[in-house]
Amino acid sequence: MKNIIVTGCAKGLGLETSKMLAAAGYKVIGISRTYTDEYNQLKSDYPQSVFFYQFDFAEVKEISLLVKKITKEHGRIYGLINNAAIGHDGVLATMHESDITSLLAINIEAPILLTKYVSRSMLLNRKGRIINVGSIIGSTGYNGLSVYGATKSALGGFTKSLARELGKSQITVNTLAPGYMETNMTDGLKGDKLEKIKRRSCLGRLANVSDAASMALFLLSEDASGITGATFTVDAGSTA
Repeated sequence: MKNIIVTGCAKGLGLETSKMLAAAGYKVIGISRTYTDEYNQLKSDYPQSVFFYQFDFAEVKEISLLVKKITKEHGRIYGLINNAAIGHDGVLATMHESDITSLLAINIEAPILLTKYVSRSMLLNRKGRIINVGSIIGSTGYNGLSVYGATKSALGGFTKSLARELGKSQITVNTLAPGYMETNMTDGLKGDKLEKIKRRSCLGRLANVSDAASMALFLLSEDASGITGATFTVDAGSTA
């Protein structure tokens, strides 16, 4: 049973991905700062293969200890899905510096450090899968999301170079770039804003979490062994 770490596992895309991975026979090692009823239900449904670690990725100095604990308890890691992120929105000129700092720490520094320590398992195994969850905002931009957009662009750049670094060990690194999805992070999009986004989409709807989770599942599979350094946009055609 292959060990897959999913960060931000307790809701939204992370939860849906965890559900699909468990159903497909992977061992899911979920990490999140909150423990939800939905994830608890998943653990109850798959007691032998779904696990949970409570952790706040703002605590970047503790990441190496977290990985050490997980590998001690579960063995080497095959896959990592860097999904945890925060999304403060606001005009840059009036944004608090503390909000900027936390966005950079949680959305960039934390996944880079987590990947640093988890990739050691993959290098020993000479195989593995890393999926960095970006966003279409990283390439399209959006008013009031400049810092968030910067963090997602950074992950895309991280993917490209890391894919070259790890490729000789048959470890693939890809970016999954979802569009607007109906999750807690887009709760603020209501009414006209939401309708405008739906109208821009080829399919006349938002992407949903199962669209994006299905792509993550594919990228973890043997069928995707020849795909690396790439970005996969799942946005119901918003950016077409």
